[in-house]
Amino acid sequence: MTSTRYLTSISLAALALGAPALAFAQDTADAADTAKDIVVTGTRVAGRTKLDSTAPVDVFSGASLQQQATPQLATAIANIAPSIDFPRPSNTDGTDAIRPATLRGMSPDQTLVLVNGVRAHTSALVNLNGSVGRGSQAVDLNTFPTVALDGLEVLRDGASAQYGSDAIAGVVNLKLRQADHGGGANVSYGLYGTNYTGIYGSHSVIGEPSIDVSGWQGIKLGEGGFLTVSGDYQHTSATNRADNDPRVAGNPVTARTGDPNVFQGSGFANFGKQLSDVWSVYGWAGYQYRNTASAASPRLLSAYANPVTFSGISSIYPNGFLPLINTHSKDLNTALGVKGEVAGWSVDAKVSYGRNKIDFWTNNSVNYTYGAGSKTSFYDGSLTYDQWVGGVDVAKKFDVLNGLNVAWGVEARREGYKIGQGEPASYNSGGVNTTVGLGAQGFSGFKDTDQVNAHRSNVSAYLDLDQQVTDKLRLGAAGRYEHYSDFGDTGTWKASGRYDFNPHFALRSTISTGFRAPSLGQQYFTSTAYVLSTGPVTIGGVTYPINTPLPTGTYSSTSAIGKALGGLPLRPEKSMNYSAGGVFRFGGLDVTIDGYLIKVRDAITLSENLSVTNAGVAAVLAGTGVSSARFFINGVHTTTQGIDAIAHYKHRTQSFGIFDLTVAGNVNKINVDSIPTNTATLANPPVLLLRNRIQTITRGTPGEKISGTLDWSKGKIGATARVTYYGNVVNPSSTDASLDAPTGPRAITDLELRYQPTDTALNLAIGANNLFDVYPRINPTTVNTTGAATYSAYTPWGLNGRYLYVRASVKW
Repeated sequence: MTSTRYLTSISLAALALGAPALAFAQDTADAADTAKDIVVTGTRVAGRTKLDSTAPVDVFSGASLQQQATPQLATAIANIAPSIDFPRPSNTDGTDAIRPATLRGMSPDQTLVLVNGVRAHTSALVNLNGSVGRGSQAVDLNTFPTVALDGLEVLRDGASAQYGSDAIAGVVNLKLRQADHGGGANVSYGLYGTNYTGIYGSHSVIGEPSIDVSGWQGIKLGEGGFLTVSGDYQHTSATNRADNDPRVAGNPVTARTGDPNVFQGSGFANFGKQLSDVWSVYGWAGYQYRNTASAASPRLLSAYANPVTFSGISSIYPNGFLPLINTHSKDLNTALGVKGEVAGWSVDAKVSYGRNKIDFWTNNSVNYTYGAGSKTSFYDGSLTYDQWVGGVDVAKKFDVLNGLNVAWGVEARREGYKIGQGEPASYNSGGVNTTVGLGAQGFSGFKDTDQVNAHRSNVSAYLDLDQQVTDKLRLGAAGRYEHYSDFGDTGTWKASGRYDFNPHFALRSTISTGFRAPSLGQQYFTSTAYVLSTGPVTIGGVTYPINTPLPTGTYSSTSAIGKALGGLPLRPEKSMNYSAGGVFRFGGLDVTIDGYLIKVRDAITLSENLSVTNAGVAAVLAGTGVSSARFFINGVHTTTQGIDAIAHYKHRTQSFGIFDLTVAGNVNKINVDSIPTNTATLANPPVLLLRNRIQTITRGTPGEKISGTLDWSKGKIGATARVTYYGNVVNPSSTDASLDAPTGPRAITDLELRYQPTDTALNLAIGANNLFDVYPRINPTTVNTTGAATYSAYTPWGLNGRYLYVRASVKW
């Protein structure tokens, strides 16, 4: 694997260094397009382009996001940004509905998300089970419909000194659509046409349709004002790539492994209005409602056939049942601000409020302890997160040397986190069957003792300097101080530099410190859930195979149970980030190559599921009704290093149209340098992190991701072709490497053809994602004992196979 990565790195470098010859051969290339790529992320200097920045910034247009098969923003970004991955986990409770994205393979909550430069709020969901990003509480990118965006920027560099907590891996800045006239509408429909073969059988799928309807309209608000409204509706059918179940006569498919069923509606309004020659007001409001139904593991009749232990259950489900986890997510995103000038200083003052509430239901289920009188549908409770942010940003350019830009600002933030109780039958005992697990099967409700209503606040101030020393040399420095009500003070800094040797070649570099405050969810989340075992587990003399759902408690690290098992108060994560690279420009060709090294200490993660097979753990958990427990811990030290290379070339011809080619690659390696040791006073304290948690960090995302995209247009017709290569990804076992689930390296091909049939603004498209129906490596019987785990759950391009779609759009 190491040699493969080195070869890939060399290949990318060779591509970049050899590309100038291509540019000189294409003397008709259009060099004007790069001037349109003005960036506002990672710099507070107006008018700077992505190729002029001191840190690497990717700029993606709204069209590049919308001219794809998917209307989901996170999937669309991952398709076109080599450093971003968006795994699609299944059978992971709420993470099936609200999936996190990663930048450079790092934890999802180590990437800051902005909306028009304002900090976005995170989801209320804490990712708990066996997925990439386990233990994180991150922003749900899919709450932003692509139709509402003009584009986005991805800053691939640490930026805590500029923006505060979370910006360790980088920053994603979403830029809302701004228009005072015109509009558009899109309708797309697609389905899967795929064939897959597991260990136990072969399967063919034609169906599982999805539909998306979206539109936007620009409205003029008097002189110098605009209001842009956008709306989107999506329905995505559930997909299933489970295999036959060898445990059941006739080997039927009993599990559901794939994407959830989703009904989703989103609306955004973005406005700006000039108040005077100097001052203007701006703001936005967005709301999304998402109803998602995903599957838990199947409960076979054999699991509850004993009429004594499970009295009455077979009368409700005589043939087994498949619990469904239903989440209702309601997300609000608002901001209001004014911009102007005071004594030559540009001033931007704003306040924002964001809120996410998730209600949970478990359907098609049962509480074993109620016997024949059990309900089959349960309200499990809710999670709520909200955030207030207020701040002032001030900047001015001074005539020092070739120009000094001075920016400073202050910010205050208040966060809240709540856990709401479910109905008693979702978590308690009905008293009929007293020797079985409590609560709704599939997803147990939040108990009265799980309820939380926590808050914290923080204030910060920053100074950001950008000095153009000469025509060729630019230096930058930034510093930030923050005070948190729950853990105190922290400070970060950043230094940057760039030297332009000539108009065609420049070198750039940054060095910075960063931090991430422990989220309120990581500090306070408490629940009981059924979690799939990552290996064989023996409890009470009974051995349960891999992927058996077992009741698991999640506790605050400072709770009585958490402290007894080794929990300590959480501390902030700290980081050191180094980057260096070059920029090449020759006519219509531009190439960037950037290397990076990110060292993180005291990273926060969720501990191993500490099992009652350990006598000390059993004593602590006695009477709780769970077979294992876990809590959040600090102490993971990691090193992330790699290379990003991007080459872009645009060529216009009179006879054959316009060719826009991008080749981009990311080679990434993550090492876990050390892990925490258990400080519990138990006789035999359990290990806090086993092999699978460490391997998920180091091998859970692609070490290599390389894509080539060709966009072509001529008159009324156009096409986009994309091939993306993913290196091997491993979903690891807790102790036994033979139980690992690798994907194998794969190349995925996407193709879209477009046609404008008349001189009107109507545009038709037909396309395919995963054109050649590529699947990851099949899991062996040692991993897929039930038919549910046909493929690795960490597959970065998803488990669904070939997707075919049509789209009609119109603009006015």
